[in-house]
Amino acid sequence: MVDAAVPRPCRARAGATRRWGDDVTEPNRKGRPEERRRTILGLAGTGALAGLLTAALILPWAGGLGLAARDAAAGFMALPADLEIHRLTERVLITDVDHEPIAEVARREREVVGLADISPWVPAALMAIEDERFYEHAGLDLRGLLRAATRTAQGDTQGGSTITQQYVKNLLIEQATDEEGVRRASERTLVRKLVELRYAIDVEDRLSKDEIMEGYLNLAYFGSGAHGIEIAARRYFSTTADRLDPGQAATLVGLVRAPSYYDPLANPEAAAERRDLVLDRMVATGHLSEGEADRYRGADLRLDPTPRGGSCYHSDQPFFCDYVMRWLQDSEELAEDPAEREFLLGRGGITVRTTLDSGMQAAAQEAIDSRVPPGDTTKFAAQVLVEPGTGKVRAMAQNMRYGFDEEEVGTTSINLAVDHEDGGSHGYQAGSTFKAFTLAAALDKGLKYGTSFDSPKSVSVSGMANCEGGTMSTWKVNNAGESDAGSHNMISGTKGSVNTYFAQLQRRVGLCETAEMAERTGIHRADGEPLGVWSSFTLGDQEVSPLTVANAYATFAARGEYCEPRPVSSVTVGREGDEDFREIRMRSHCEEGAVPTHVADGVNHLLQQTFKGGTANGLGIGRPAAGKTGTTDSAAYAWFAGYTPNLASAVVVGDIRGGEQNPLQGVWIGGRYYGIVYGGTLPGPIWQATMNRAAADLPAESFAPSPPRFGDPSAAPPKKKEEGDEDA
Repeated sequence: MVDAAVPRPCRARAGATRRWGDDVTEPNRKGRPEERRRTILGLAGTGALAGLLTAALILPWAGGLGLAARDAAAGFMALPADLEIHRLTERVLITDVDHEPIAEVARREREVVGLADISPWVPAALMAIEDERFYEHAGLDLRGLLRAATRTAQGDTQGGSTITQQYVKNLLIEQATDEEGVRRASERTLVRKLVELRYAIDVEDRLSKDEIMEGYLNLAYFGSGAHGIEIAARRYFSTTADRLDPGQAATLVGLVRAPSYYDPLANPEAAAERRDLVLDRMVATGHLSEGEADRYRGADLRLDPTPRGGSCYHSDQPFFCDYVMRWLQDSEELAEDPAEREFLLGRGGITVRTTLDSGMQAAAQEAIDSRVPPGDTTKFAAQVLVEPGTGKVRAMAQNMRYGFDEEEVGTTSINLAVDHEDGGSHGYQAGSTFKAFTLAAALDKGLKYGTSFDSPKSVSVSGMANCEGGTMSTWKVNNAGESDAGSHNMISGTKGSVNTYFAQLQRRVGLCETAEMAERTGIHRADGEPLGVWSSFTLGDQEVSPLTVANAYATFAARGEYCEPRPVSSVTVGREGDEDFREIRMRSHCEEGAVPTHVADGVNHLLQQTFKGGTANGLGIGRPAAGKTGTTDSAAYAWFAGYTPNLASAVVVGDIRGGEQNPLQGVWIGGRYYGIVYGGTLPGPIWQATMNRAAADLPAESFAPSPPRFGDPSAAPPKKKEEGDEDA
């Protein structure tokens, strides 16, 4: 290993007065020594000559275009000169609600650092190999041009671009808004070179040399997805830019000419040869002594690579990260114009503070993983936690790990908790969790808790009409167990999740009214299609996402106030001091009275009964809670949705290959055998374990009292549900 303590770069030669860090005449980095100003004015006065020299010397491949070159040179000073220098493309930093980082997303992975935070060996190596007179010229190095032309004439093709010109070229590529812009900035043409030089002269007049050097090193591409010197230091050496030694600096600087060819990870021999060339030039220009260079020349590259980051794949919460980025792309609060949103997210330099509570997230993840372990399984579990009254998404967990290999069991790139357009699946039938919407529609119509029906094991229901007025055919519906037979009211029917009771209640209320009530709470299909309004609606045969169900139940918890789910609290654009610095606070978009308050209170009362000898018996969390189990036909999917006044959650369990073809019957999950998975036997315990921890620091609030208008809130059910019965 090379010692960390190494001498600073020495001066190039006796009498040299400008090297990196020596610019004492410019303490505010904006001052301009008089001699440099005279040089620039001199160049401006001989603009045509500068253009002609550029055309003739830098572009020897443009032979035969002498006339065109002279024409271009004549108009050199008329070329556009005021190059806009925008903030560089950086990462989008995503944090949890407590500002702790959870992800970094970058179209171009880069972290901008100041020149003081870059090892002095880096600019020394860059000047040695690319532009040894950087601190002596004013953007156009005529001596370098002549040397390049001479070597080119001898068969050794040389470029004559200064660091400033290269900075301009990279900046034009960086700021291009489309592929055509990138092509124009990269093309090897006379006009492009002239424009580049004209911009370079202007940049030299506006920025100090240190600012140009800093900009170049943050802008340059070093291969392997590393934009800027800081990420390059991490990528290849797992260090920071300020700790690079001469050998490492020479390796990285050597990449700039041809990042793919000199890639030390893919082509270490070429990279080592290029590094040694840079070291030789550092000796020749006086930046490094011969003895110091010998410590690195011919030695191993000493690579210690860090895997590429800058995507949700590499984050702590990849699925939530993906959901956040998609949500921001559609957020008019970030910017009204979709193109502007795309530009902001692509340019980065943004800090996104999300609504994610890491404690709640850990609780949800551990509850899932302990019961439906990740890894070699096709069974999945997904859960979402939402804050009632705000729509803030507090947690989003699933057992399937993030991956793109469809052959690798236990991984998926699909966020199982959200809608298809948000990166999720096409949804899962929600089962009897939909009975809550039938209850709400019934209470909204003025029916009381005591509304009862004879509810045998099987019943045929006819006479229902859809929202277009069409009459539905007769529907035969069955209960899950014989013990459900008998007379039931809202309280007993809810506690036992009696299918034949809810089929008749839906007919009494109206099929269309039931579906409309569901929509008022925020229910919609995960595949984007309209809700299917047909007879079995109350039994939850619609494909929905856990986020949608959790948020709909949050509407009841918030006493009828519907809020759109949102994963972001605020977005900070840029840094303090930047022209475009601003903080955007994301508002909750809520609708008071989406469900009448008394109706929501009534539903809350009924769903609390499921914990008292009903299908959620034994799933209490030591504080007031309401909830509903859901198991679809043939146990294709199993659900539990429940809430307190200040936190709502929904859990779904199924098979990633499709629950209809792979039902939850006769299955081993987490080392336990299930003859059939009901909502209360697996999703329910996941919900319970999550809420016990997630709600621990929240106030133990009570629900509002049952509205008197709905009758006796403690009306005894006509018949007690036998232990072991469940809902279909």
